[in-house]
Amino acid sequence: GRSDREAMEAAEKEEISVEDEAVDKNIFRDCNKIAFYRRQKQWLSKKSTYQALLDSVTTDEDSTRFQIINEASKVTLLAEIYGIEGNIFRLKINEETPLKPRFEVPDVLTSKPRTVRLISCSGDTGSLILADGKVGLKCHITANPFKVDLVSEEEVMISINSLGQLYFEHLRILHKQRAAKENEEAASVDTSQENQEDLGLWEEKFGKFVDIKANGPSSIGLDFSLHGFEHLYGIPQHAESHQLKNTGDEDAYRLYNLDVYGYQIFDKMGIYGSVPYLLAHKLGRTIGIFWLNASETLVEINTEPAVEYTLSQMGPVAAKQKVRSRTHVHWMSESGIIDVFLLTGPTPSDVFKQYSHLTGTQAMPPLFSLGYHQCRWNYEDEQDVKAVDTGFDEHDIPYDAMWLDIEHTEGKRYFTWDKKRFPNPKRMQELLRSKKRKLVVISDPHIKIDPDYSVYVKAKDQGFFVKNQEGEDFEGVCWPGLSSYLDFTNPKVREWYSSLFAFPVYQGSTDILFLWNDMNEPSVFRGPEQTMQKNAIHHGNWEHRELHNIYGFYHQMATAEGLIQRSKGKERPFVLTRSFFAGSQKYGAVWTGDNTAEWSYLKISIPMLLTLSITGISFCGADIGGFIGNPETELLVRWYQAGAYQPFFRGHATMNTKRREPWLFGKEHTRLIREAIRERYGLLPYWYSLFYYAHVASQPVMSSADQRGHYPSKCVVEQILVLGLRKEPSFVTTHSSDGKDQPVAFTYCAKTSSLTLEKLSLNIATDWEVHII
Repeated sequence: GRSDREAMEAAEKEEISVEDEAVDKNIFRDCNKIAFYRRQKQWLSKKSTYQALLDSVTTDEDSTRFQIINEASKVTLLAEIYGIEGNIFRLKINEETPLKPRFEVPDVLTSKPRTVRLISCSGDTGSLILADGKVGLKCHITANPFKVDLVSEEEVMISINSLGQLYFEHLRILHKQRAAKENEEAASVDTSQENQEDLGLWEEKFGKFVDIKANGPSSIGLDFSLHGFEHLYGIPQHAESHQLKNTGDEDAYRLYNLDVYGYQIFDKMGIYGSVPYLLAHKLGRTIGIFWLNASETLVEINTEPAVEYTLSQMGPVAAKQKVRSRTHVHWMSESGIIDVFLLTGPTPSDVFKQYSHLTGTQAMPPLFSLGYHQCRWNYEDEQDVKAVDTGFDEHDIPYDAMWLDIEHTEGKRYFTWDKKRFPNPKRMQELLRSKKRKLVVISDPHIKIDPDYSVYVKAKDQGFFVKNQEGEDFEGVCWPGLSSYLDFTNPKVREWYSSLFAFPVYQGSTDILFLWNDMNEPSVFRGPEQTMQKNAIHHGNWEHRELHNIYGFYHQMATAEGLIQRSKGKERPFVLTRSFFAGSQKYGAVWTGDNTAEWSYLKISIPMLLTLSITGISFCGADIGGFIGNPETELLVRWYQAGAYQPFFRGHATMNTKRREPWLFGKEHTRLIREAIRERYGLLPYWYSLFYYAHVASQPVMSSADQRGHYPSKCVVEQILVLGLRKEPSFVTTHSSDGKDQPVAFTYCAKTSSLTLEKLSLNIATDWEVHII
């Protein structure tokens, strides 16, 4: 409305500062403030069930389809099950005849997955069995209540909908009276006015914002029970432990890309990026679940440990029955369809390959980008850049890339240079080039509303901005003040944006200039949760709510493509992004955003990066020293020492922090930081090889375990020394896993109570025991 516009114009006159980003954490929502979460919870308490109509089964080359119906809503859903090459199953559930098409995520899968034909072996009347004959995997579908079991060698691995949490809001037309009636029906548990609004079917309030839903409610959900699994990982990005935790009431993991300055640790709220993919691991089997949905998503996890029941007392022997542990995973998304891939492993290495078979492997980085990067908000001008560059040489510290944040531009207009601070950007780049170094500059998705700014004018003329509900360009506040946001979901916008990186177009750029995409959640200051209204309109008339989590993915894609075109396909791009989705690994690197200069943030960087790594994003790192605040000297040194062994290695700091170039903390600390950075450079060939391996074989660069779950080695143990043995043993044997016992030659020394075992040949990759008798 006008008042919004007036507020915006007032904003125009104010200086935008870091305070606009560093907002109070109360502006972000907990689960209980999210209407689709409340609706699903309320509905599930009613225990309404779905059944599959197995007499409706049809099979074609690719898939098996059948109808599912809910006794209450009577709306027919269509389920499709696909077998995909490489031991993957795909389940899609959509309305059979939706009022209008529902959003299906494009561009994330690298190609149409190649299917394998599933053979239907009839079960009894109430069930259907589909088998992938080659690998002994079966899909067992039960009609009433609807359930799918994924079976390997007669053992159930995953059950779908065994808790009956399948949920599907069908699209409907808003008639005013009908809306009231529906709200009444839905609210029959509690008929108060407050509760009707509470369900947020057609509009949802949060703080001063109202989300008007032209298409009404369209939320979906489904549960997966993982049999025998207690260890789950994945679903970044959260500042949380590597192993996923059980979620209590209203404490789900949230996947919703948000700009959270100085995010809290051990919090399941969504931050900058989302990969809706998790892995579960147990002895002998690793599996993955990839939930392909780009709308706001919540994931609940609940583990039931193994239990032993005593069945009965049969004489002296109690008959015991062991019930395997199970973990239930409940996915809920605001919109779209159910489209889920089940990756059946069996090894971690297989699961990594299966996932990258769908979404692509890590892009091979240019060698320089595996070195050390020096950044802050902001290096002031060309003299500052020159002085810092010289500082590295004078202190004999290697580095590869100098970075410039938003202040290098003319008033936060990307693709420009501040004429006072950077009057001769090409000369500055030649200085860096002479030392084989590179320059990385920032390019954000918001474009300053300014009729004299050519990027803005061209985008506006071609209709390349995201629109508001009224069909006008969406306007929001970010670093430049009032801005519009490029609609990267439109291939034409991406193509145009890519063309802006061509040398003749991007004045002052050279072939040593690379890119950094920030604020692309997208961040909208003073917007709901610091982001874009969910009812903003994108290409194809899709609402922002449908695709929020892939906005940043498309921004990085367009940037990387621009760099490839700029070199006519000859040079690998380097693009760092803050926001990401499944498949972002194909376009470059990711970092963990605005962390804080405290020890706890150094510590949490490790599980955060491990989680990114196993979900396909190998090229990841955290700001060395912490972005916000001033690290104590020891913390800075320790952070360099840790960061040297993490994939993306960049020092960065926010506005108004003390300068922290590596030589500013006294001789001794300079030496320690120099050693850490040099250790990194000593290992560069190894890093490069690991990235090549990630690129061609899908194995993560940073990983918590060997991919087979053990340590393959040809090394043997030849000698063992046992201390503190009071008396000489009569004999010693080794017992190996194949059941063989071997006597061992030994010498015993009473004076030192020590036993030496000689001439052994025990492989460290196998299990063995030493028995001393």
